[in-house]
Amino acid sequence: MATAPCITSISSPAFRKPTTSVEPINPLSHLPKTLKPTNPFRSKLVSLSIARKTRGSSFRVRAVAAPAESVAVFDEMVSGTQRKYYLLGGKGGVGKTSCAASLAVKFANNGHPTLVVSTDPAHSLSDSFAQDLTGGVLVRVEGPDYPLFALEIDPEKAREEFRSASQKNGGTGVKDFMDGMGLGMLVEQLGELKLGELLDTPPPGLDEAIAISKVIQFLESPEYSMFTRIIFDTAPTGHTLRLLSLPDFLDASIGKILKLKQKISSATSAIKSVFGQEETKQQDAANKLERLRERMVKVRELFRDTDSTEFVIVTIPTVMAISESSRLHASLKKENVPVKRLIVNQILPPSASDCKFCSMKRKDQMRALDMIQNDPELSGLNLIQAPLVDVEIRGVPALKFMGDIIWI
Repeated sequence: MATAPCITSISSPAFRKPTTSVEPINPLSHLPKTLKPTNPFRSKLVSLSIARKTRGSSFRVRAVAAPAESVAVFDEMVSGTQRKYYLLGGKGGVGKTSCAASLAVKFANNGHPTLVVSTDPAHSLSDSFAQDLTGGVLVRVEGPDYPLFALEIDPEKAREEFRSASQKNGGTGVKDFMDGMGLGMLVEQLGELKLGELLDTPPPGLDEAIAISKVIQFLESPEYSMFTRIIFDTAPTGHTLRLLSLPDFLDASIGKILKLKQKISSATSAIKSVFGQEETKQQDAANKLERLRERMVKVRELFRDTDSTEFVIVTIPTVMAISESSRLHASLKKENVPVKRLIVNQILPPSASDCKFCSMKRKDQMRALDMIQNDPELSGLNLIQAPLVDVEIRGVPALKFMGDIIWI
């Protein structure tokens, strides 16, 4: 019997011809005895076999490991027409974009109009889909059976708009710009203080504010009402945690501003000139702030809604990545963000014979997998293992292939 390769091979004509279909495979029907998994999770694992076919035929992947309890995972994720949000995040360089894009393709091919959004300033969606998705606008992805759209949020474009707005009409244009994001009241008072020079530079956290404004649009705009699945390809851990905590911060900040306005409503004329001379103007400003606060509460509740939202942690089998994933899950728990699944990407498939490098690498990965089993933050999550493959996952056919491995 031929020995298994150390790295899963997907070199196939199907990846060079977008019209070629990629067929899912039976996870048990072709399992060679020599490829039985030998890692600490073997009691929970099933293996997928891979056999190379003749040129022009379909292909299968060899020795892909996945937890047995995850076999029906996608059935749960795809069921129902109620809109659901999935946020995929983790350490930089672990394959978040590929996992997010493959999930989007899987949803679209299973009948869900789907939107995948990149909140990472260093976008990779265009590379993953092999299609130009730049410009900060909705772009239809070519290939899936049902509508699949992608959106790369463009923070640099927003910064330029912010700078232009800060110089428009003596600085008052900032309000128009932020109004378009639903955040106009946050700068209105600064504009009235004639501090336009401070607004020339975009404030810290603008990237996260833009992402939050998009979430508000998803909730309220008819333009996005068709989508039943929305997937976020998030920035690395630190950015993502700031994004998730921003609604709480803005809610608390707006509450303090409203209390302050209430306390000084009868103060001296000098103070009144900061917030507006007329009572009606003061009340209008307070109403706008209150509406913005309500929208922030909606976003916060969305991030914490176990029925409609799930955060999926993506990692790789290294000690550093697993450690960061553990800290990420602890932080998400503090924010009450629901987490069910952990994807461990780039795992070397089992092999009957190893080169020295692969043998050492596999031992290193087993140590990292042991950490997951013994980690109080990660051991309770549904584990999904994804194999290391010998080519880039790029383009819809490749993403469909990857999705059929991970999301089963």
